[in-house]
Amino acid sequence: MADDLSFSDFTIGEKARIAGLVARMGKRGLAGEGVDIRDLQRKVERIEDQARRRKQKP
Repeated sequence: MADDLSFSDFTIGEKARIAGLVARMGKRGLAGEGVDIRDLQRKVERIEDQARRRKQKP
């Protein structure tokens, strides 16, 4: 079974949280190079992991 996630694998709440985090990453990115966005990336990865675990349940 593939580990690939599609947009439909996320709940509405997860989609909203990811959209907000991506917007925050973009805002930080506008501040210039050298700005650390890894904390936001880890939050998105945790949401993806939750969706992946939910998808793998029988």
